[in-house]
Amino acid sequence: MIVRDGKMLKAKLCGMKTVEAARAAETAGADFIGFIFWRRSHRFVEPEQAARIAEALQRVKTVGVFVDEEPALVNAVARQCHLDFVQLHGHEDAAYAEQMEVPVIKAYRYGDGFSAEAANAFPAAMILVDAYQKGAAGGTGTCFDWQQAQREVAAVKKPVLIAGGISEANVAEVNTIFHPFAVDVSGSLEVNREKSAARIAAFMEQVHEINRRN
Repeated sequence: MIVRDGKMLKAKLCGMKTVEAARAAETAGADFIGFIFWRRSHRFVEPEQAARIAEALQRVKTVGVFVDEEPALVNAVARQCHLDFVQLHGHEDAAYAEQMEVPVIKAYRYGDGFSAEAANAFPAAMILVDAYQKGAAGGTGTCFDWQQAQREVAAVKKPVLIAGGISEANVAEVNTIFHPFAVDVSGSLEVNREKSAARIAAFMEQVHEINRRN
């Protein structure tokens, strides 16, 4: 069972495409890094490149993000890249998730059918709650209504990751409202759509500061 270590907030830095960015994330203290295997995303990375990145890392856990992909392909990529988790960010159902060979993070979009009841029933190790934007599977860089969502998210009995528009400027607020297992960030770490080591370090410093205060 995955639980939050006391009051320590964890961080998943998503959309990694280079060894340099992933190493910057690991050096800064990230707990998870994510690879986007959805071809419609500008953060898409080929499995061969993701495997090279994963081989260069020592400690950080790796997550592969998929959107309504064939289950057999997801498992093949998970094996190829030695993924620790697969994140299902589409309309995958319980039967789909049960075919996965590694633990599942199931993503829900707040305002698009998310409920604690559904999340608790889904065969996933962790639940991710993201912002809803019509036509987008995720990675919108926008926040959902955190105050409105707080009670429903609190009813989820599994470790929860909060995503959507999170940055060094508001991660403390996210932690105060939800006390989540982890936060999931991507766009705020980028300059011209590429990961910035400086922004990664600045974001993780905010996470460390939160944990020092807890």
